[in-house]
Amino acid sequence: MKSIKFKQRLTSITGHSFLTVLCTVWLLPIVWLVLQSFRGESTGPTNNIIPRQFTFDNYINLFTDTRLFNFPRWFGNTLFVAVISCVISTMLVLMTSYAFSRLRFSMREKYMKIILVIGMFPGFMSMIAIYHILKMFGLTQTLWALILVYSGGAAMGYYISKGFFDTIPKAIDESAMIDGATKSQIFWKITLPMSKPIVIYTILTSFMAPWVDFVFASIIMRDSYNNFTMAIGLYEMLKRENIGTYFTQFCAGAVVVAIPITILFIFMQKYYVSGVTGGSVKG
Repeated sequence: MKSIKFKQRLTSITGHSFLTVLCTVWLLPIVWLVLQSFRGESTGPTNNIIPRQFTFDNYINLFTDTRLFNFPRWFGNTLFVAVISCVISTMLVLMTSYAFSRLRFSMREKYMKIILVIGMFPGFMSMIAIYHILKMFGLTQTLWALILVYSGGAAMGYYISKGFFDTIPKAIDESAMIDGATKSQIFWKITLPMSKPIVIYTILTSFMAPWVDFVFASIIMRDSYNNFTMAIGLYEMLKRENIGTYFTQFCAGAVVVAIPITILFIFMQKYYVSGVTGGSVKG
């Protein structure tokens, strides 16, 4: 009996020690970034983890000093692109998932396999082709071009939500159809209200991608300063001619970028976990 308790205690101590080490590794860069964002002494990279002086000036200057870096405008651009892309992408993903989960039509299996194969290719492989297509239509260096890029391929990420819809009994759909409901009414008025976890999960993932993307934004925006997103703008602060003056402001900007996503995760964490686990059952 004592031997079993000893093994359980040893397993618990080992597990908690391992998790503590992992948390330290994950949190240390974040803590360092937050501390540097409050650093009051001369800016630029430093080896000091704890600043000698603390100040809010880096955050204040980030939003008030727009002579070289217009962070408030870039924040607004990013928020606009992320929100519109999130709405469009969420609707596309959920409708595609529902169609593949509930409807039976010719070529259904082949469509799913084609989307699976296409989705295996890294997104950056298509960035040059996408840029030239957008240029043909005169859409480069516009925020709507980014929205088209982020939401255009969103439907390919339908697998998780399809797995979630598969777990909802089809008898509910059949009962609604007997009462005269159409497929559209079943989707909007019955299935979606029952699928809050996967809807929340889809909203979170659809919002995060455009919020933090740098590759496509930098390719499409080029030197369109006023249409920069936060990722491009913050990167400009790290260039050799700017890093000595704006490094601490960059750290403050990186913290500001993380705040909306952190808040979303804190309030929607339980739905996010339910959506992932529910969708992975039959995905």
